[in-house]
Amino acid sequence: MIQRVADTRRKAYVLDTNVLIHDPNALLNFEEHQVLIPMTVLEELDKLKSGKASVSAECRAAIRMIDRVLGEAEPEQIRQGVPIWRDAERKHLGTLSVLMDQPEGSVQTLTNSLNDNKIINLLVSLQVADQQTRIVLVTKDINMRLKARACGLAAEDYTNDQLVSDIKQLSRGYASFEGSFWDRFSRVDTVQAIGETRHYLKRADWEDQVFANQFVIDEQGFIGRVLSVDAEHIVLRDLNHERLMSQEVWGLRPHNILQAMALDLLRDPQVHLVSLTGPAGSGKTILALATAIEQSIEEKRFNKIIATRSTPPLAEEHGFLPGTEEEKMDPWLGAISDNIEALHLHDESPKGSIEYVKERANIQFKALNYIRGRSFQKALILIDECQNLTPHQMKAIITRAGEGSKVICLGNLAQIDTPYLTPTSSGLTYMCERFKGFAHGGHIQLEGVPRSVLAEYAEANL
Repeated sequence: MIQRVADTRRKAYVLDTNVLIHDPNALLNFEEHQVLIPMTVLEELDKLKSGKASVSAECRAAIRMIDRVLGEAEPEQIRQGVPIWRDAERKHLGTLSVLMDQPEGSVQTLTNSLNDNKIINLLVSLQVADQQTRIVLVTKDINMRLKARACGLAAEDYTNDQLVSDIKQLSRGYASFEGSFWDRFSRVDTVQAIGETRHYLKRADWEDQVFANQFVIDEQGFIGRVLSVDAEHIVLRDLNHERLMSQEVWGLRPHNILQAMALDLLRDPQVHLVSLTGPAGSGKTILALATAIEQSIEEKRFNKIIATRSTPPLAEEHGFLPGTEEEKMDPWLGAISDNIEALHLHDESPKGSIEYVKERANIQFKALNYIRGRSFQKALILIDECQNLTPHQMKAIITRAGEGSKVICLGNLAQIDTPYLTPTSSGLTYMCERFKGFAHGGHIQLEGVPRSVLAEYAEANL
């Protein structure tokens, strides 16, 4: 049996560009250790900071954070390490240094044709020169980590904002119980309120995790929704299965109980943030859109519907396609347009109905980079493809919601298109975990593919 010897050397963490884009405050999260930023990384941030790409704001935020830490430090101080002050406690933990480019005659393991290789070569030379310090490259680029390890360096992913280690740990938004749910409780107080039945349960009798707006289902047909949780009690709203399945929004009814639970959250005016995850075709977009249209046109709850999503790198400048912002965004928000058409497929004049809905509901397609800095009042903000957003980007969008607004986040964690994100590091996962238990937020993981028999078979077998 091989015994591993603990490495007691001091550590120096080297941050790659993608880490600072993922979290502009990343350099504050390495406690007492030394943080190093190569000059190549600063140059990459400089190139990206002035564009219209969705990462430009993160680059500028990272540059401002580096500048705030370095302050008026002299060049020698920057090379040796500037203390990273903690504002709340007025003490410093760790230091920040900028690494200059590789000097002549230093160790060169890889060709310097790529910026990644320049950084790795610099760190190899640094590690050879200082054996008392363990140099650790922190990057979200898997291939760069592989190359660094092949060159004898330690390399890690940035996981500070990963709240779950396995995507299976992410809450589904509901708890399923075998047999009867009520067999687990020693005492239940039931109160008939206005238009609803509430059950008051002892918190000590519920062994599993429980949070506000979590649903409860059992094998005997009971369905409930947790309204509040404290140290003593759990308040549960009794939901009737038939009533849930008979819900209708803009002519649309749920196909299964998960869609019905999602509609219950979407329609509730007290729930200001709803996230829906699930496979393609599970009904995320059409449920959200039908609810948004009805609440905007019939109920007059919202003045407009803001639809947005992350766009592929080619489209980030939004200058390759002709027309207005809406026309440029239309190819990337095609799912919204497709579902509006699906909701009016059987109308006498589908085209006229679609134009009527777009105008009356005031549906606006917005590019992600144009949402920053704005504040939307009495608006329903529909964010599609959330799995491709970082936690920092998710925060930037959700904080745009003003008084009377609601945010609906849609995504499929099995279809992440961004190279530096995984299901556990996605902003959608981060948001779902952070808002778990929020009294005005809810989450449902949809299952099944009601889109068509073909789509369901493809999802299961391809």
